[in-house]
Amino acid sequence: MSTSSLQKTALGHIRVLDLTRVLAGPWCAQNLADLGAEVIKVEKPGSGDDTRSWGPPYLRDAEGNNTTEAAYYLAANRGKQAITVDIATPEGQQIIRELAAKSDVVLENYKVGQLKKYGLDYESLKLIKPDLVYCSITGFGQDGPYAHRAGYDFIVQGMGGFMSLTGERDDLPGGGPQKAGVAIADLMTGMYSIIAVMAALTHRDRTGEGQYIDMALLDVQVAMLANMNMNYLASGNAPKRWGNAHPNIVPYQTFATADGHIIVAAGNDGQYKKFVQAGGQPELADDPRFSTNPSRVAHRDVLVPMLAEMVRRKTKQEWISLLEAAGVPCGPINTLDEVFENPQVLAREMQFNLPHPTAGEVRLVASPMKLSATPVTYPSAPPLLGQHTQTILTDLLGYDEQQLAALKTKNII
Repeated sequence: MSTSSLQKTALGHIRVLDLTRVLAGPWCAQNLADLGAEVIKVEKPGSGDDTRSWGPPYLRDAEGNNTTEAAYYLAANRGKQAITVDIATPEGQQIIRELAAKSDVVLENYKVGQLKKYGLDYESLKLIKPDLVYCSITGFGQDGPYAHRAGYDFIVQGMGGFMSLTGERDDLPGGGPQKAGVAIADLMTGMYSIIAVMAALTHRDRTGEGQYIDMALLDVQVAMLANMNMNYLASGNAPKRWGNAHPNIVPYQTFATADGHIIVAAGNDGQYKKFVQAGGQPELADDPRFSTNPSRVAHRDVLVPMLAEMVRRKTKQEWISLLEAAGVPCGPINTLDEVFENPQVLAREMQFNLPHPTAGEVRLVASPMKLSATPVTYPSAPPLLGQHTQTILTDLLGYDEQQLAALKTKNII
């Protein structure tokens, strides 16, 4: 995991102009930066990305004092250069046009039509950069009856069907719809956007043709429901919430042990038999009501309480040791302190540190992408607001000190 800027990277030839904020767009841009792209993050002077203030917690300096960098912002902005530009001004719009002319990709997540009034929409920018790849990320896309609505991950999780599938069964205590613990619609939209951008760049490299990419949180949320979508389309019956259970496999759920919780995922009859043998109740595999998965699914309300009582007799670690030895898929439910102490997570180097200009050092989560020839790189920590404004304007665009001073006086940068 070298941080050397000299290291060969997959996207070292690509420059990305990042006009996004909050999560979906920044997540896309951060992954492109990990793969070696030069990413220029454009923010509003004075305040910047909304997530800079979404704390606590904030990054702390060596004395334990809070910096101005919220943890939320730090999660999605490493490896970028930061410039502040007021795009509501003609001078700011000109800066963005000049940056776009020198970029391969523009990412933006403004409301539909908002950038057109500034002359920063795709149709305007492709006139000065015909091979530009321009990716818009919105809640509902560029057309349709909801196009002009603001898009929020929580709302999209509900509208897109995810919350109808997530949460405890309605007939059990605590039943009802539940959102995910992270903003999955935003994150998955960021990931799908990366794929679309990479495909568009490949097309550009073959043909010289740029193109426009229209990404919507609702589209992504609908698309990512995978087998649940097909369960509905094949049967005509909308799937229900099953909590931590599985609609088609039993037992495939969480169980409370004597000192915590485990997940047991017995995907076939042989694994189920080993599970109940490990718990000292082999007769539960011989009972015709439970001997096959279809029969276990049909009689889950009888079987699961019996299994729950069996599991409660041993500790979490006792069960994991027994089931791993027997070849039954299982695992603990870890808190994040346990996650980052896990030997496999440590071995995979999923946490690393980078120097930070105000905190001295920042702990970050590594990319999961492991490429042998062009490994990911981490050239820099998430930037301070406007940290690279002067460098970008002088080195990339050729602005002189007089021009910079005039822009600063007008609060354009």
